[in-house]
Amino acid sequence: MSVALTHFRLMARNNAYASQRLYEACCGLSQPEFEAVRTNFFPSLRETLNHIWEVDRYYLDALKEEGAGLAVFDVPLLDTAEELKAVQADTDSALIRFCDGLTEEDLDRQVAQDRGKIGMFYETVANTLLHLFQHQIHHRGQVHAMLSGTSAAPPQLDEFFLAFDRHPEAQKLL
Repeated sequence: MSVALTHFRLMARNNAYASQRLYEACCGLSQPEFEAVRTNFFPSLRETLNHIWEVDRYYLDALKEEGAGLAVFDVPLLDTAEELKAVQADTDSALIRFCDGLTEEDLDRQVAQDRGKIGMFYETVANTLLHLFQHQIHHRGQVHAMLSGTSAAPPQLDEFFLAFDRHPEAQKLL
């Protein structure tokens, strides 16, 4: 198997691991603490986690060529960390299945991405996955920072790839 395919499959699993760890912390918060206005790109943990889930669905829809496009954003925001944890876990599992099914030839395949008024754009599967993983890391970092101002300790998220300090939950995904 190519390095690229191995990388995408591991990143999908790392994504699921990091989501799981963040939601363990967020589910320990009270609802007012989860919704509290904080300094961030999105003004709360709730809104940031909803954004991650929305964008994951958008790109997964494009990657799987399902055709929903921007309609994936027509779903109301979810209210609780528990609700978000469940749907994010389903989305993370779907991303793992997608990456596990990729072939080397798939990486250069162009997929349509609906950008609304500016039209349809086509990107490769590989570049779309790279962007998606970067997006997830970026916003999970914001969630991690926001957790520092709550009653829940921000979890370690970097104990995935190296065997000597791999978290037991990460091991279950490999």
